[in-house]
Amino acid sequence: MGSINKSWVATDVKVYARFIPMAAIMGIIFYLSHQPGDFVQLPQAIGVDKLLHAIAYASLAGAFLFGLHSFILETNRTVAAIVVMLFCLLFAISDEFHQGFIPGRVVSVWDVAADCIGAMLTVGWGLNNKAGKIKKEYC
Repeated sequence: MGSINKSWVATDVKVYARFIPMAAIMGIIFYLSHQPGDFVQLPQAIGVDKLLHAIAYASLAGAFLFGLHSFILETNRTVAAIVVMLFCLLFAISDEFHQGFIPGRVVSVWDVAADCIGAMLTVGWGLNNKAGKIKKEYC
């Protein structure tokens, strides 16, 4: 049997450990969406629900970008943006589908829209910020 290159394994674990925050945020979103409708008492201000959706999915997108940090280069920033946005969209749709089975919860296309807006803001800021760092490193 061949020996394992321990420096490669350590680096590999560090790279993939960056996805742990993303998994944690996904778990929190799933847990909260699994609660009955009367579990969380939100303030009655207009738009609070949508703002919280945007913040949750902005956090998810940011955590995903954090995980992808080692893989994003100047040449594939657009691909990374598309992957993160598609992932957040699909997770938002699956989350709303899941809520349809929970007592007191309703499925809302507007929640998915708020989720996507939060993710889009983070992706736009995060990749623009990374592009600035890449330019500074190589200029």
